[in-house]
Amino acid sequence: MGFFGRIRESLTKTKQQIVDRFEDIVRLADEPDRRSRPVDVDTIEALEELLISADIGVAATDRIIAAVKKRSDSGEGLRDLVKHELLAIFAAVDTPIIVANAPRVTLIVGVNGTGKTTTVGKLAHALRNEGKQPLICAADTFRAAAVEQLEIWATRAGVDIVRAREGSDPAAVVFDAITSAKAKGRDPVLVDTAGRLHTRVNLMNELEKIKRIAAREVPGAPQEVLLVLDSTVGQNGLAQAREFTNVAGVNGIVLTKLDGTAKGGVAVAIANDLKLPIRYVGVGEGIDDLVQFDAKEYVDGLFEEKW
Repeated sequence: MGFFGRIRESLTKTKQQIVDRFEDIVRLADEPDRRSRPVDVDTIEALEELLISADIGVAATDRIIAAVKKRSDSGEGLRDLVKHELLAIFAAVDTPIIVANAPRVTLIVGVNGTGKTTTVGKLAHALRNEGKQPLICAADTFRAAAVEQLEIWATRAGVDIVRAREGSDPAAVVFDAITSAKAKGRDPVLVDTAGRLHTRVNLMNELEKIKRIAAREVPGAPQEVLLVLDSTVGQNGLAQAREFTNVAGVNGIVLTKLDGTAKGGVAVAIANDLKLPIRYVGVGEGIDDLVQFDAKEYVDGLFEEKW
């Protein structure tokens, strides 16, 4: 099953929540005698309510509504107008990661409970399936269970793991992992960091130390800092994510548990409000259930005509 099929499956709850209402709005707005006239007030209000209820967020909703109003006399159907603007939101933040020096170092950050450690294991599996040879670094030395869990994932994914004893300096573990990756030709290095809040000064200082060590060993590293967000928390996670972005240098998002939310539009809010690309999406609990994000197929899955 490709990305679209997985997204369609994971957005089942969203579909039940909003698709029928969206169909009614589209059906009314796209009647032949209405297409040549600006979208009426009732349609705009209904669309605005729908987008907000889908967790697309106020700012992104305002942008979409403004675009619909501006182009409503173009002859395009309402569905196409909305999809066009959604794709524009994702395209604006779709920046590639440039890696000049190997190995690529990817830090995985976030609060506990978002699926951070399992994301590392799933990502290692996905990268190995692409022909890469990733190495996992267990830099969460505060929680013994996290290291044990990560070792299980590493075994399942068939990749190497570098760990240290509980209570060790996480930056030292990162140093060991990068050294091992260079010696064995492993790339990328996936660093599982301790769960933290942006308000925990000691943990944020620790993260800065990890970044300094990585940059010393590989110029330009960490090339990628991925923030793992639980999609079921919706808009409540955006403020936290914004602070993480400011202090941790986040340049990409992994959106987990998309299959567990009835408000799958939160991906739009993330791209629009945080100005960050969504790199991966978690669509289930299996090892294969982390997939690269594809904006077009996501939008098609969110507002597909026939489910």
